Amino acid sequence: MHLAIFLWGFTGLLGKLIQLNEGVLVWYRMLISALAVALILVYRKKIPRLPLRELAYISGIGILVMLHWVAFYASIKLASISIAMVCLSSIALFVSFIEPLVYREKFDYMEILFSAMAVVGITTIYRSDPTASAGIIVGILSALFSAIFSTLNKGIATKHEPLTISLVELSSGFIFLTLLFPIYMMFQPTENFIPGQMDWVYLMILSLVCTVLTWVLSLEALQKVSAYTVALALNLEPVYGIILAVLFAGEGKILNAGFYYGAGIILLTIVVHTVYKFRAKIKSRILS
Repeated sequence: MHLAIFLWGFTGLLGKLIQLNEGVLVWYRMLISALAVALILVYRKKIPRLPLRELAYISGIGILVMLHWVAFYASIKLASISIAMVCLSSIALFVSFIEPLVYREKFDYMEILFSAMAVVGITTIYRSDPTASAGIIVGILSALFSAIFSTLNKGIATKHEPLTISLVELSSGFIFLTLLFPIYMMFQPTENFIPGQMDWVYLMILSLVCTVLTWVLSLEALQKVSAYTVALALNLEPVYGIILAVLFAGEGKILNAGFYYGAGIILLTIVVHTVYKFRAKIKSRILS
């Protein structure tokens, strides 16, 4: 899971480097990724066959993935890589509410408390830079979509092979975005549809390494851990992403003290939650 998270840390930087608007960028990402997964399945002679109901369910999750990606890259364009990455920390808050509702489990109020601490961090960042408000709002919306599809993926991760799930989700997201383009372009017009030479290089890395490989790794992880644990571990993604943004995108010059205070609160949340989960695991072993 952490290998996948580390690789996801590069998605923000790559999104900044690719000179396409968020909708076109996601369109190419889903197309290339879906084709790569399809080729792997054909080579392995494992063409997926799913009941219509399962196909429709997984396709719906794929649409949520597409919406998450579009909102995430829109947040980068509206604000910065660092802002967009930090907003992803609210995924754990959304999952702490969504997962118990979907799977009819009891709420863990300690996990909700940890998630609320992450929101405090995001709020601190929001108040420190009013010009980034639009990017923050869209970034939080991106986190909500991510929380929903992560929770729903948990329910199918053990039923089907990860590559099968990936193919259906990527294909459905690509098809839906293609159908949505006429409306989308009314609000986000662009004349740049063809990637440049370096754009193709970055798109291939984004699609093959940061999408296909990480998708398989994350779905494998979901077979063994809860969606909430994955979501809170994903708080490390902004840490990796911000470090990369500072090192390679020069964002260290635009980040103020409020941003670092907020990011510090989020990092503290991750550490404290890790200790909490470790103690809970030890306690359960003793009682058993």
